[in-house]
Amino acid sequence: MTAPRLALLASPAAEAQAALAELQRIHGAYPPAEADVIVALGGDGFMLQTLHRHGALGRPVYGMKLGTVGFLMNQYRPGDDLLARIASAEPAVLHPLEMHAQTEAGACVTSLAYNEVSLLRQTRQAAHICIELNGQVRLEELICDGVMLATPAGSTAYNFSAHGPILPLGANVMALTPIAPFRPRRWRGAVLKAGTEVRFRVRDPLKRPVSATADSHEVRDVTEVRVRESSERPVTLLFDPEHNLEERILIEQFTV
Repeated sequence: MTAPRLALLASPAAEAQAALAELQRIHGAYPPAEADVIVALGGDGFMLQTLHRHGALGRPVYGMKLGTVGFLMNQYRPGDDLLARIASAEPAVLHPLEMHAQTEAGACVTSLAYNEVSLLRQTRQAAHICIELNGQVRLEELICDGVMLATPAGSTAYNFSAHGPILPLGANVMALTPIAPFRPRRWRGAVLKAGTEVRFRVRDPLKRPVSATADSHEVRDVTEVRVRESSERPVTLLFDPEHNLEERILIEQFTV
Protein backbone atom coordinates (compact mmCIF):
# COMPACT_ATOMS: atom_id res chain seq x y z
CA MET A 1 0.00 0.00 0.00
CA THR A 2 1.30 3.44 -0.94
CA ALA A 3 2.08 5.67 2.04
CA PRO A 4 -0.20 8.72 2.30
CA ARG A 5 1.25 12.06 1.26
CA LEU A 6 1.44 14.40 4.24
CA ALA A 7 1.07 18.17 4.31
CA LEU A 8 3.00 19.21 7.40
CA LEU A 9 1.99 22.53 8.94
CA ALA A 10 3.23 24.12 12.16
CA SER A 11 2.59 27.12 14.38
CA PRO A 12 5.40 29.71 14.74
CA ALA A 13 6.37 28.31 18.17
CA ALA A 14 9.98 27.10 18.34
CA GLU A 15 9.03 23.56 19.43
CA ALA A 16 6.52 23.22 16.61
CA GLN A 17 9.02 24.48 14.05
CA ALA A 18 11.66 22.03 15.26
CA ALA A 19 9.17 19.14 15.03
CA LEU A 20 8.18 20.33 11.54
CA ALA A 21 11.77 20.24 10.31
CA GLU A 22 12.28 16.72 11.66
CA LEU A 23 9.04 15.35 10.18
CA GLN A 24 9.73 16.98 6.81
CA ARG A 25 13.13 15.28 6.78
CA ILE A 26 11.43 11.89 7.28
CA HIS A 27 8.22 12.28 5.26
CA GLY A 28 8.93 15.04 2.77
CA ALA A 29 6.65 18.01 2.26
CA TYR A 30 3.52 18.33 0.14
CA PRO A 31 1.24 21.35 -0.20
CA PRO A 32 -2.19 20.77 1.38
CA ALA A 33 -3.97 20.60 -1.99
CA GLU A 34 -1.73 17.70 -3.10
CA ALA A 35 -1.68 15.79 0.20
CA ASP A 36 -3.81 12.89 1.43
CA VAL A 37 -3.63 13.97 5.10
CA ILE A 38 -2.86 17.32 6.71
CA VAL A 39 -0.75 17.16 9.88
CA ALA A 40 -1.04 20.22 12.14
CA LEU A 41 1.65 20.84 14.78
CA GLY A 42 0.75 23.32 17.53
CA GLY A 43 -2.16 23.96 19.85
CA ASP A 44 -5.93 24.02 19.52
CA GLY A 45 -5.77 27.58 18.20
CA PHE A 46 -3.48 26.50 15.39
CA MET A 47 -5.80 23.57 14.64
CA LEU A 48 -8.70 26.00 14.20
CA GLN A 49 -6.54 28.15 11.91
CA THR A 50 -5.71 25.07 9.85
CA LEU A 51 -9.38 24.11 9.51
CA HIS A 52 -10.33 27.63 8.45
CA ARG A 53 -7.55 27.82 5.87
CA HIS A 54 -7.70 24.32 4.42
CA GLY A 55 -11.02 22.78 5.51
CA ALA A 56 -12.54 23.32 2.05
CA LEU A 57 -10.02 20.84 0.59
CA GLY A 58 -11.80 17.96 2.36
CA ARG A 59 -8.53 16.41 3.60
CA PRO A 60 -8.54 14.67 7.02
CA VAL A 61 -6.49 16.53 9.62
CA TYR A 62 -4.30 14.87 12.24
CA GLY A 63 -3.14 17.31 14.91
CA MET A 64 -0.28 16.96 17.36
CA LYS A 65 0.34 19.27 20.31
CA LEU A 66 3.78 19.82 21.73
CA GLY A 67 3.62 19.24 25.50
CA THR A 68 0.26 18.43 27.08
CA VAL A 69 -2.53 17.04 24.88
CA GLY A 70 -4.84 19.70 23.42
CA PHE A 71 -8.55 18.99 23.16
CA LEU A 72 -8.45 18.86 19.35
CA MET A 73 -4.93 17.43 19.19
CA ASN A 74 -3.02 14.21 19.72
CA GLN A 75 0.17 14.05 21.74
CA TYR A 76 3.44 14.61 19.94
CA ARG A 77 5.74 11.66 20.60
CA PRO A 78 9.17 11.89 18.91
CA GLY A 79 10.32 8.60 17.47
CA ASP A 80 6.82 7.17 16.99
CA ASP A 81 5.80 5.91 13.56
CA LEU A 82 3.58 8.77 12.42
CA LEU A 83 2.19 6.87 9.44
CA ALA A 84 1.17 3.95 11.69
CA ARG A 85 -0.57 6.35 14.07
CA ILE A 86 -2.47 7.96 11.21
CA ALA A 87 -3.46 4.55 9.82
CA SER A 88 -4.96 3.48 13.16
CA ALA A 89 -6.54 6.85 13.99
CA GLU A 90 -10.29 7.19 14.48
CA PRO A 91 -12.15 9.86 12.49
CA ALA A 92 -14.47 12.50 13.95
CA VAL A 93 -16.58 14.47 11.48
CA LEU A 94 -17.30 18.07 12.50
CA HIS A 95 -19.94 20.33 10.95
CA PRO A 96 -19.12 24.03 11.38
CA LEU A 97 -21.56 26.85 11.96
CA GLU A 98 -22.08 29.35 9.17
CA MET A 99 -22.47 32.95 10.31
CA HIS A 100 -24.00 35.78 8.28
CA ALA A 101 -23.50 39.08 10.09
CA GLN A 102 -25.10 42.36 9.02
CA THR A 103 -23.31 45.52 10.19
CA GLU A 104 -24.49 49.03 10.96
CA ALA A 105 -22.58 50.20 7.87
CA GLY A 106 -24.60 47.85 5.65
CA ALA A 107 -21.94 45.19 5.07
CA CYS A 108 -22.78 41.49 5.16
CA VAL A 109 -19.96 39.29 6.44
CA THR A 110 -19.95 35.48 6.20
CA SER A 111 -17.68 33.24 8.23
CA LEU A 112 -17.45 29.67 9.53
CA ALA A 113 -17.04 28.60 13.16
CA TYR A 114 -15.90 25.15 14.28
CA ASN A 115 -16.28 26.02 17.98
CA GLU A 116 -18.84 28.78 18.41
CA VAL A 117 -20.38 32.01 17.19
CA SER A 118 -20.56 34.56 20.00
CA LEU A 119 -22.12 38.01 20.30
CA LEU A 120 -20.58 40.38 22.88
CA ARG A 121 -21.30 43.92 24.03
CA GLN A 122 -18.65 46.40 22.85
CA THR A 123 -19.09 49.03 25.58
CA ARG A 124 -20.17 49.30 29.21
CA GLN A 125 -23.78 49.18 28.05
CA ALA A 126 -25.44 45.76 28.30
CA ALA A 127 -26.52 44.21 25.01
CA HIS A 128 -30.23 43.89 24.23
CA ILE A 129 -30.74 40.99 21.81
CA CYS A 130 -33.86 39.40 20.31
CA ILE A 131 -33.56 35.68 19.51
CA GLU A 132 -35.51 33.99 16.72
CA LEU A 133 -35.48 30.28 15.86
CA ASN A 134 -36.50 29.35 12.31
CA GLY A 135 -38.20 32.72 11.92
CA GLN A 136 -40.17 32.59 15.17
CA VAL A 137 -39.35 34.91 18.07
CA ARG A 138 -38.50 32.82 21.12
CA LEU A 139 -36.98 35.51 23.32
CA GLU A 140 -38.11 39.08 22.69
CA GLU A 141 -35.28 40.67 24.63
CA LEU A 142 -32.23 39.16 26.30
CA ILE A 143 -30.31 41.73 28.35
CA CYS A 144 -26.78 40.37 28.76
CA ASP A 145 -23.07 40.69 28.18
CA GLY A 146 -23.55 38.40 25.19
CA VAL A 147 -24.84 35.12 23.84
CA MET A 148 -23.32 32.25 21.86
CA LEU A 149 -24.18 29.26 19.72
CA ALA A 150 -21.73 26.35 20.12
CA THR A 151 -21.07 23.11 18.26
CA PRO A 152 -20.54 19.84 20.18
CA ALA A 153 -16.77 20.12 19.57
CA GLY A 154 -16.83 23.69 20.90
CA SER A 155 -19.20 23.00 23.77
CA THR A 156 -16.32 22.20 26.14
CA ALA A 157 -14.59 25.53 25.48
CA TYR A 158 -16.07 29.05 25.85
CA ASN A 159 -19.59 27.58 26.06
CA PHE A 160 -18.75 25.46 29.10
CA SER A 161 -17.01 28.40 30.79
CA ALA A 162 -20.27 30.33 30.40
CA HIS A 163 -22.11 27.46 32.16
CA GLY A 164 -23.47 26.00 28.94
CA PRO A 165 -24.01 22.25 28.47
CA ILE A 166 -21.38 19.85 27.13
CA LEU A 167 -22.80 18.14 24.03
CA PRO A 168 -21.99 14.59 22.89
CA LEU A 169 -20.35 14.36 19.48
CA GLY A 170 -22.79 13.20 16.82
CA ALA A 171 -25.85 14.25 18.84
CA ASN A 172 -26.91 16.65 16.03
CA VAL A 173 -27.58 19.47 18.46
CA MET A 174 -26.16 22.92 19.26
CA ALA A 175 -25.90 24.83 22.54
CA LEU A 176 -27.48 28.29 22.78
CA THR A 177 -25.95 29.88 25.88
CA PRO A 178 -26.27 33.38 27.38
CA ILE A 179 -23.20 35.19 28.70
CA ALA A 180 -23.84 36.91 32.04
CA PRO A 181 -27.61 37.28 31.50
CA PHE A 182 -29.36 40.05 33.46
CA ARG A 183 -32.92 39.57 32.18
CA PRO A 184 -34.57 37.16 31.99
CA ARG A 185 -32.36 36.25 34.95
CA ARG A 186 -33.42 32.61 35.12
CA TRP A 187 -32.91 31.81 31.44
CA ARG A 188 -29.91 29.50 31.11
CA GLY A 189 -30.04 28.82 27.40
CA ALA A 190 -31.32 25.98 25.22
CA VAL A 191 -30.22 22.89 23.32
CA LEU A 192 -31.30 23.12 19.67
CA LYS A 193 -31.50 20.72 16.75
CA ALA A 194 -28.54 21.07 14.43
CA GLY A 195 -30.71 22.24 11.51
CA THR A 196 -32.18 25.19 13.42
CA GLU A 197 -31.51 28.65 12.00
CA VAL A 198 -30.84 31.12 14.81
CA ARG A 199 -31.29 34.82 14.20
CA PHE A 200 -29.98 37.41 16.66
CA ARG A 201 -31.33 40.95 16.26
CA VAL A 202 -29.54 43.68 18.19
CA ARG A 203 -31.80 46.23 19.86
CA ASP A 204 -30.63 49.87 19.75
CA PRO A 205 -27.25 49.04 18.13
CA LEU A 206 -26.03 52.65 18.11
CA LYS A 207 -26.38 53.07 21.87
CA ARG A 208 -25.59 49.42 22.68
CA PRO A 209 -23.07 48.23 20.05
CA VAL A 210 -22.42 44.50 19.72
CA SER A 211 -19.69 42.49 17.99
CA ALA A 212 -20.02 38.98 16.56
CA THR A 213 -17.16 36.49 16.49
CA ALA A 214 -16.97 33.21 14.56
CA ASP A 215 -14.10 31.39 16.31
CA SER A 216 -11.45 34.14 15.99
CA HIS A 217 -13.03 36.20 13.17
CA GLU A 218 -14.63 39.28 14.74
CA VAL A 219 -17.17 41.59 13.10
CA ARG A 220 -17.86 44.89 14.88
CA ASP A 221 -21.11 46.86 15.14
CA VAL A 222 -23.50 44.14 14.02
CA THR A 223 -27.24 44.70 13.78
CA GLU A 224 -28.28 41.16 12.92
CA VAL A 225 -26.57 37.77 12.91
CA ARG A 226 -27.95 34.58 11.36
CA VAL A 227 -26.32 31.25 12.21
CA ARG A 228 -26.98 27.68 11.16
CA GLU A 229 -25.00 24.47 10.81
CA SER A 230 -23.25 24.13 7.45
CA SER A 231 -23.91 20.76 5.83
CA GLU A 232 -21.63 21.59 2.89
CA ARG A 233 -18.32 22.09 4.74
CA PRO A 234 -17.72 19.10 7.05
CA VAL A 235 -14.17 18.41 8.20
CA THR A 236 -12.65 15.18 9.48
CA LEU A 237 -10.24 15.16 12.42
CA LEU A 238 -8.17 12.06 13.19
CA PHE A 239 -7.50 10.94 16.76
CA ASP A 240 -5.42 8.21 18.37
CA PRO A 241 -7.86 5.50 19.58
CA GLU A 242 -6.99 6.07 23.24
CA HIS A 243 -7.72 9.80 22.93
CA ASN A 244 -10.66 9.98 20.51
CA LEU A 245 -12.88 13.05 20.62
CA GLU A 246 -15.96 11.27 21.97
CA GLU A 247 -13.97 9.98 24.94
CA ARG A 248 -12.56 13.44 25.64
CA ILE A 249 -16.01 15.01 25.63
CA LEU A 250 -17.22 12.30 28.00
CA ILE A 251 -14.27 12.81 30.35
CA GLU A 252 -14.99 16.56 30.48
CA GLN A 253 -18.47 15.80 31.88
CA PHE A 254 -17.00 13.89 34.83
CA THR A 255 -14.11 16.25 35.59
CA VAL A 256 -14.52 18.03 38.94
